[in-house]
Amino acid sequence: MRDMTAQDTDGMGLRRFGRVNWLGTWTLAKREVLRFLNVWSQTVAAPLITAGLFLLIFTIAIGPGRPDVMGVPFMEFLAPGILTMTVIQNSFANTSSSIVVAKVQGNIVDTLMPPLSPGELVAGYIAGGVGRGLLVAVAIGAGLALAFGIVPQYPVWALVFVVLGSIFMGALGIVAAIFANKFDQMAAITNFIVTPLAFLSGTFYSITALPPALELISRFNPVFYMIDGVRYGMLGVSDSSPWLGLVVVLLSSAALVALCWHWFRTGYRMKP
Repeated sequence: MRDMTAQDTDGMGLRRFGRVNWLGTWTLAKREVLRFLNVWSQTVAAPLITAGLFLLIFTIAIGPGRPDVMGVPFMEFLAPGILTMTVIQNSFANTSSSIVVAKVQGNIVDTLMPPLSPGELVAGYIAGGVGRGLLVAVAIGAGLALAFGIVPQYPVWALVFVVLGSIFMGALGIVAAIFANKFDQMAAITNFIVTPLAFLSGTFYSITALPPALELISRFNPVFYMIDGVRYGMLGVSDSSPWLGLVVVLLSSAALVALCWHWFRTGYRMKP
């Protein structure tokens, strides 16, 4: 990606758009939101159906005889994990698909050429991922309230971890898409990194039930803290302190956003 050029600045080296190109950032974010709204049946309805199928299958397979987990019925314990897993997968898919499709089709230059700084590009893409994640969370949350009567015990905590989880996975989607030059490379990253992170993070179980070694490994997985934080917000129970989870997810998200900014600034694997 190009650095700031003379045509982007005035004679004193100041950007004509000010310190932040709000219009350009908003336009990019709007484009990313409209991308998934235009195919809402795939990006909103499909995740809702998938989450419902997960819950239905577990209900049929396990039945009412499953003991409580952390003092709550198993299906209630499972619901926040399914919600969070679906949200973060959609946030990842939104940013990663946008960039990798543009790279493969050769029109990524249309995004890189406008007077947007690396930080503004990152903000615009992640805003789309967060928007999709929030919309999916609202849809699934409404379904859980209607089907199971689950109402968030601490809605602010639930919202914070949904947003931070969307930021983390949106940034991870940018990193993956910048690194991948082909669809099969993107698929490999999704299958061998993103999916295991989502499934092996306490979605379907309490990590205290794991052997000590596996439990320790799970505690180094940022996705565990996202799911655990949403579970705390929804049910009031968790495997770890929500404050610890907040710190871990904040630091992990900041590190990924910084890497996105650096790769956009240097044009790593983005230049034709």
